[in-house]
Amino acid sequence: MSQNVEIKINEESRIPKYKQIVDSIIDDVAKGKLKVGAKIPSINELSEAAYLSRDTVEKAYKILKQRKVIISVKGKGYYTAKTELISKINVFFLINKPSSYKMIIYNHFVNTLGVNAHVNLSIYHCEESLFVNAIEKNIGAYNYYVIMPHFKDNNLNHVSFTPEVLKAIELIPKDQLLMVDNTKPEIKGNYGSIYQDFKEDIYNALIEGIAKLKKYDRLILVYPEKLIHPYPRRILHGFRQFCMNYDFEYEVLNEIYDDMEFEGKDVYITIEEMDLVNLVRQIRSRNLVMGEDIGVISYNETPLKELLGITVISTDFKAMGETAAYMVLKNKKEQVKNVFKYIERNSV
Repeated sequence: MSQNVEIKINEESRIPKYKQIVDSIIDDVAKGKLKVGAKIPSINELSEAAYLSRDTVEKAYKILKQRKVIISVKGKGYYTAKTELISKINVFFLINKPSSYKMIIYNHFVNTLGVNAHVNLSIYHCEESLFVNAIEKNIGAYNYYVIMPHFKDNNLNHVSFTPEVLKAIELIPKDQLLMVDNTKPEIKGNYGSIYQDFKEDIYNALIEGIAKLKKYDRLILVYPEKLIHPYPRRILHGFRQFCMNYDFEYEVLNEIYDDMEFEGKDVYITIEEMDLVNLVRQIRSRNLVMGEDIGVISYNETPLKELLGITVISTDFKAMGETAAYMVLKNKKEQVKNVFKYIERNSV
């Protein structure tokens, strides 16, 4: 026997009716009007009773199932489920790659939200189609959508957005959207973001270290091309702009090659971890001294680089995750540039 369910539908509201169904049922469960394990009307029963289309009710029930508010039992119908998620903030957290840096952001985001939220992590590997499908599949099922927009084109070059990505983002209500790590100023509406300015960040960080950099003959950026998870080209642009404005000789390499030609006093700025490892290995094998014969700067801080005394230029991933969580908890709709640091150690 189905429990009586009073769906509150406001015909004058611009809120989609399927979402009104979702909110109404969640509200009844949270207030105890619907008990856990209670049978609720079938899709057909509710559509007839509330004068709604079957598709509208079916969409609402699908979202309620995704959020684990209700469950379906084959041959028996729909029942209310555990209520542990109902009083929480439900967040869809969509990142481009499972790197250690992105996971630092995610972990501090989750830890800062604490028991007040349920966070569903999804990874789209810089693939436009995976991103679009993830948004379309989960739209309407969460209170917030935290996205890190980084994509690749057919030549494996980094792009921040594509027309299809922008269409998908426009599906997200702006009061539920939070863009992290990268942003798109052209997106209209009042939404939150905490981002890096990849060009200005490396430019300003190198200015901080300019006194040490002047000891060297040349600056070499190891900017990897054709990666599955490419890096923003704005890093490259900021590096070149710094070298030209401050009259440094410079070179850009695709990778640290085996048997590098170490001539003169150069500073290497590496982005990929394996390039840093290969560089340090070759420096040591030739009995060169980091910080004297060869300078080494690495992009993105890790505990191991701190332990090894590697100078880094890095955004503060911990702060990014914590700030993103704070913006969700306080419902902030601000555009915040994340802290970027030059951390000098013994390698330059």
